[in-house]
Amino acid sequence: MAADAAGTVEIRGALARLRRVTGLPVAFGGLVEPGRQRIRISEFSGAAGLALRGLAVTSGNGLGGKAVALARPCAVTDYSLSRQISHEYDAAVAAEGLRSVLAIPVVVRRRVRGVLYGALRTAQPLGDRTLTAAVQAARDVEQALVVGDEARDLLTAARPGSAGAGPGPGPGAGAGAGWEQVREAHTALRALAPRIADPGLRAELLEVCGLLTPKPPERAPGQPVTLAPRELDVLAWVAAGATNAAAAERLGLRPETVKGYLRSAMRRLGARTRGEAVVAARRAGLLP
Repeated sequence: MAADAAGTVEIRGALARLRRVTGLPVAFGGLVEPGRQRIRISEFSGAAGLALRGLAVTSGNGLGGKAVALARPCAVTDYSLSRQISHEYDAAVAAEGLRSVLAIPVVVRRRVRGVLYGALRTAQPLGDRTLTAAVQAARDVEQALVVGDEARDLLTAARPGSAGAGPGPGPGAGAGAGWEQVREAHTALRALAPRIADPGLRAELLEVCGLLTPKPPERAPGQPVTLAPRELDVLAWVAAGATNAAAAERLGLRPETVKGYLRSAMRRLGARTRGEAVVAARRAGLLP
């Protein structure tokens, strides 16, 4: 799934959460169009009509455009009468019957990537609780976009044959600085995967993880060694030199849970120590 499509999914979910938490009757939003200083409003929750659908809001214009230009939350108590904003979009706002409106920019790496709106159909102040909830919804989208960006950067860097990816898996590839970069990319990708909401991107991440592991040597017929996804996540961090506590922090798990996964992985691999487990996993083609 493309980055803009994944961002749209995140905004859609944030709007639903915003309405649920605040009780606002209407929430809508959209992403800044690539290469242009304007938002395209594409996602809605609770809207009664189509007046706002597809509306392009230019930076600096209206409430959302002001939020983009200033990169900070903006709100008005009565949209059509407010002297704090310009009024290019009054007709569309009035057609939806909106009066009190807030606009929260989604800012990633100092760049506005989208805007979340919440609105009432009556002219009354939007309280601090509502504003705080809206800001938190935008922060959730920002974090999701950061994770997605990191994942795509890692995918680009980690694909075999890409610049800076280091040597691909193969005989003799287990040593050298280039291969250490591959191992670092593998560990980072596995850590990111559980945090990705987009199933397509998550599957792509895990597919690339598979490309970064060497083909296991031919072995006698029998049941191949397998590890559960979380066991492999933990072992990847152990291979990178992380303590149980550090692995737990990166994976969002409790240290006791990490210990349990590590013990299970060692048992499956027939290893007595952490180091032996890493060596056995690499021999089985489970780790780069």
